[in-house]
Amino acid sequence: MKKSIILQIDGGIGKNIAATAVCAAIKKQYPDDELIVLTGYPEVFFCNPNLKVFGHNEGHYFYQQYVENRDIKVLAHNPYLETSFIKGGVHLIQTWCEMFGIDYNGELPELFINSRELNFYTNVFSSKNFFARNKPIMVIQTNGGAKDQSNKYSWVRDLPVLAAQKVVDTFANDYTIVHLRRDDQLQLKNVISLQSDFRSIAVLIGLSSKRLFIDSFGQHTAAALGKPSVVCMIDQYTNDHFGYDMHTAVIANAPTVTPELRHSKFSRYNIIGNPIEFPYNNESEIYDVDKIVQALIDTPGNQTVIIKKTENNLIENVGVI
Repeated sequence: MKKSIILQIDGGIGKNIAATAVCAAIKKQYPDDELIVLTGYPEVFFCNPNLKVFGHNEGHYFYQQYVENRDIKVLAHNPYLETSFIKGGVHLIQTWCEMFGIDYNGELPELFINSRELNFYTNVFSSKNFFARNKPIMVIQTNGGAKDQSNKYSWVRDLPVLAAQKVVDTFANDYTIVHLRRDDQLQLKNVISLQSDFRSIAVLIGLSSKRLFIDSFGQHTAAALGKPSVVCMIDQYTNDHFGYDMHTAVIANAPTVTPELRHSKFSRYNIIGNPIEFPYNNESEIYDVDKIVQALIDTPGNQTVIIKKTENNLIENVGVI
């Protein structure tokens, strides 16, 4: 009887997208074993032919079906608390693999989207004039975090609204700019705001020509689709842990004020953007907008989507050239 490998993932959607690379590494090392994923974001793993996925609240009789009296290997620890991640600047995916004894060979995130999804969402976006006047699409994500977070804006992760608006104003005449945002997040002018399900957003990113992200799910999705993007990071430490070589990282300017770090434990700054840790005189000092604009100009982009069929020709992986 083959072994079942159970990977439990706690955390946000970006972490789950990164975990798809861990899944790929697991299957390379254990190709004959069954891989089962337990997650709060099962939609990230839909259509992946290499695993079974269950939401945390969907595992009806999970113990009886997949644990009791079975040969199992459970992978459920938190890579964020590994020494190599905290001190060594090792990427999240590599740390995740190595903590479980999985060989890491540069695996990247991967998403599987079938042709019906691709056609359906492309038609939806066309009907909403996302392709208005035949302008190419630029997708931007300026804010991240959970909907119920106390701080709607985190200087550690999010792009300052004035900087974001300057970027939009620079490109608005030449691109249809789609702003990924929830209703509780900051609004920009001259953009199309989009709050939608993850699968449709993944298709849109795949169809986009230019992309500007922060360290959130958008940049992980773009990496899974092979779409070079510009990603604003608060420091090189964050880029080392969560960035990808295909992206152009714009690192924030060096601090101009000595921050109060009395609450810091395993990372320099709290991701929620604790006000007392703010290391600048004002938000205009965080990023050089000209660097962001130039990085977007220099980053290659197109709207060509390719389909790679799996052996059974039923599930297809979206990528780009």
